[in-house]
Amino acid sequence: MPNRLAHETSPYLLQHADNPVDWWPWSAAAFEEARRRGVPVLLSVGYSSCHWCHVMAHESFEDPATAALLNEHFVSVKVDREERPDVDAVYMEAVQAATGQGGWPMTVFLTPDAEPFYFGTYFPPEPRHGMPSFGQILDGVRSAWADRRDEVGEVAGRIVADLAGRSLTESLPADRRPPRPEELHGALMGLTREFDAVHGGFGGAPKFPPSMALEFLLRHHARTGSEGALEMVQATCAAMARGGIYDQLGGGFARYAVDATWTVPHFEKMLYDNALLCRTYAHLWRSTGSDLARRIAVETADFMVRELRTDQGGFASALDADSDDGSGTGKHVEGAYYVWTPEQLRAVLGDEDAEFAATTFGVTEEGTFEEGASVLQLPDTEGPVDAERLASVKRRLLAARDERPRPGRDDKVVASWNGLAIAALAETGAYFDRPDLIQAATDAADLLVRVHMDWHARLHRTSRDGTPGANSGVLEDYADVAEGFLTLASVTGEGVWVEFAGFFLDTVLLQFTTEDGALYDTAADAEALIRRPQDPTDNATPSGWTAAAGALLSYAALTGSNLHRDAAERALGIVTALGGRAPRFIGWGLAVAEAALDGPREVAVVGPQGDPATVALHRAALLGTAPGAAVALGAPGADEVPLLQDRPLVDGRPAAYVCRHFTCERPTTDPAELAERLRG
Repeated sequence: MPNRLAHETSPYLLQHADNPVDWWPWSAAAFEEARRRGVPVLLSVGYSSCHWCHVMAHESFEDPATAALLNEHFVSVKVDREERPDVDAVYMEAVQAATGQGGWPMTVFLTPDAEPFYFGTYFPPEPRHGMPSFGQILDGVRSAWADRRDEVGEVAGRIVADLAGRSLTESLPADRRPPRPEELHGALMGLTREFDAVHGGFGGAPKFPPSMALEFLLRHHARTGSEGALEMVQATCAAMARGGIYDQLGGGFARYAVDATWTVPHFEKMLYDNALLCRTYAHLWRSTGSDLARRIAVETADFMVRELRTDQGGFASALDADSDDGSGTGKHVEGAYYVWTPEQLRAVLGDEDAEFAATTFGVTEEGTFEEGASVLQLPDTEGPVDAERLASVKRRLLAARDERPRPGRDDKVVASWNGLAIAALAETGAYFDRPDLIQAATDAADLLVRVHMDWHARLHRTSRDGTPGANSGVLEDYADVAEGFLTLASVTGEGVWVEFAGFFLDTVLLQFTTEDGALYDTAADAEALIRRPQDPTDNATPSGWTAAAGALLSYAALTGSNLHRDAAERALGIVTALGGRAPRFIGWGLAVAEAALDGPREVAVVGPQGDPATVALHRAALLGTAPGAAVALGAPGADEVPLLQDRPLVDGRPAAYVCRHFTCERPTTDPAELAERLRG
């Protein structure tokens, strides 16, 4: 019989709806039930494409004996971290503080007052590699709760007090100022020290795509001409594009590489990674003209539209790492959809082309993954490549792969990640003359307005099948959607997207920002947790704090709003504090700081819509590498965006105005001159 999760919209929660565990969704009612029964709460947090979440579910939550123990002695609460990043953040902070590490599934035991007292991540069904079994953990917690309740309460109280006492206020400089040039140079030096000069990227295994740091390096190169900054971007992007982390047949990136060489990925594909990387490669092409960067940007955009677009026009969250292995047993195996053996190549291609494919993609008898299978790579080999033959091989392999059981798709639409996708698709469509990509971005923006936004311009974080979820938007939702809408306005010339972005940024100022310029991840009127989450550092996506700073800065550039400019600059104070110490983890804030230092430049392109001269000027503006330049496009007399007001044609011809803080140079009608003015 289905449990309470059967009525939820989250695909992850629905995966557990038929467990024998009597799961509750996160709710006041769950904690009231624990209080009524006098039992602790098991909080289990994961997400649908999480491999080890599935493993623990199969091993423990589908086991009748384990379920009976949980149902008798605990109230069990299941949370989708992608729906409730606030709940995840608060308890992950506690897990990391207590154990020195974190991850998913996250397993936390709470009092009925939601105070944590015991932590972990994955627990096996039997003791293994020094880890206790999940059953042993349950017995231990049950015994402690029954026999040492006062001690448990004291531990929980100390943990909550410690979390409540943590503050970022002391990290902010007294004058709340953005970083100065020398401080941004210091961040560059910090990244240089951590750069992997052999394999690209930063640090060792596991290795994650450093999208936000790469954007900072591109902007730093544009502003200063630093060749070292550009070389780190080029080396990292080339290594990722040729490695196993990139899907050489279907496009798109996996979540991360388990090694330092980008060879073997963790095979889940996330919308946010692909949106961020699509934009990074598009910007690298804009800076260098690299054919590789262009190909990867376009293929990644096509992957998002082909594989992740929903019927309602939004973009689904993720594709699973696991899929049916095709053996007929129903067994799900990580990477089964993506890896190849030499025998499988021969079955599809025949001997001669299979040998070519094996050499080209690094498929060996020994394999680079499990059981003799290989992850496809595209190493940069010497000598010419038969492009026509390679394209034919890729088409045939992709067609054969399409016949395999496909990975599951988490089809919930997350507002912030769709904001990132809107920005990436709009720019990629504009750069490479792909109006279909711009339309896909527009459709996603329409969905966010129709489904995610209420009458008070407040955002729902998620939707599914066109129905909004009950969970409220967090800071990153407002910030990333505003960023996406401002980018879409720059590409399309439709000022309504600037207006919507303004609504969301006003909410940021009213609900998320303190008087001293700090930002919280949840709104002032959101559900109260044991701690109000606040994290300015990047994780897999830009932090809500620095994403808000970037959107506020762009909005101020388009509208002349000193209120939004001041808020952006105060928010960047955290980058001044952290940029030199931890540049890898505040890359987006450093990128925004580069824009603030450059102005950012404001570009008003005025001319009749569709006029070839207007189109040429607009393209030159969009392709300018000046960090964070804000572009507005409109017909003569347009006033939807303040930057366009009182901008006449020049001798009857379309013109472009380049400004800083609404103080403008003389207008130009020459796209080449405009391009020169907008070089970093």
